[in-house]
Amino acid sequence: MSIPDLNPGEDMVAQFTGNMSTYIKEHVMLAAIGSVIAVAVLMALGNDHAWTGIVGAVAAIGVRGVYVASEQVGMTWTLTDRRVISPAGVTIALSDIEQVRTIFSAAQIVTRSGDKYMLKYQSDPKATATRIEGTKR
Repeated sequence: MSIPDLNPGEDMVAQFTGNMSTYIKEHVMLAAIGSVIAVAVLMALGNDHAWTGIVGAVAAIGVRGVYVASEQVGMTWTLTDRRVISPAGVTIALSDIEQVRTIFSAAQIVTRSGDKYMLKYQSDPKATATRIEGTKR
């Protein structure tokens, strides 16, 4: 993990990177939910081969999961004593943060202007949110 350029006197507090096992668990959950929905839709349409919904959902989520795994899990967010810096270099001043909440395996930062940022695939999203909130104070 590299440290982005910090302003003079600014200190890094923590860095948050996606976790591969969390990524895999979330994709297994998405495949299961997708399978149930696909089978239900095919049954409602009267398809005699509704089981193919399972195959389609697992294949779609699996291909997507493999294709973007390294990109998604490799994203590192940096928390300093003044701001949060995204992997793309977008900065969010701590004073602009309205709320930090968790959604599945992500910590979501909501700014006072309503912008939302997701720190995805955190092994402990509640700890990530708590750390950001604690630094904000």
